[in-house]
Amino acid sequence: MSVHPPKVETFDVAAGTNTDPKGLLRAVDDYREEPFGLYMARPMVGHPRSSYVESWLLPGLGLRVTDWWWRPGHTRDQIHYVDVVDIVRSGAVWRTTDHYLDLVVRAGRPTEVVDVDEFVAALAAGLLDTASGERALHATIRACTGIAGHGHDLDAWLASHSIRLTWRSRGGSAGPGG
Repeated sequence: MSVHPPKVETFDVAAGTNTDPKGLLRAVDDYREEPFGLYMARPMVGHPRSSYVESWLLPGLGLRVTDWWWRPGHTRDQIHYVDVVDIVRSGAVWRTTDHYLDLVVRAGRPTEVVDVDEFVAALAAGLLDTASGERALHATIRACTGIAGHGHDLDAWLASHSIRLTWRSRGGSAGPGG
């Protein structure tokens, strides 16, 4: 398997921009900072399957929770997509480094861990150091166990950490198409 270096993304709150993992600078419609993290909402310009993205960066949990707005015919069976990431903040600039492991959260059903093959290949290739890999595994296990322990409800688990995510798409709940 060919594996890519960890994806790095930058969120510049003061400039109102997001630099995606490909290095493309994107205008952000909305940034909102809370004690537990950073919210971002922006269009997905030129994306064939998704028209809009909303994300919460949660540094204390090592997670990025995302709600994609799917284009017609591309809706997926998920409520949220969760990336396992390192999050570093320097003033108004937040930076995520993706650790390959992702979680697919579905209402009332077990959370699925995906991209394990990429995670293992990145460790084997030295693209992810042991400490980062260990943090990623702990974050993944903590999230899966926590979500399961709260009736397979991401919001209920996050509430147990005093985190309440709000979304522009449905007036406070998950967005269209998950």
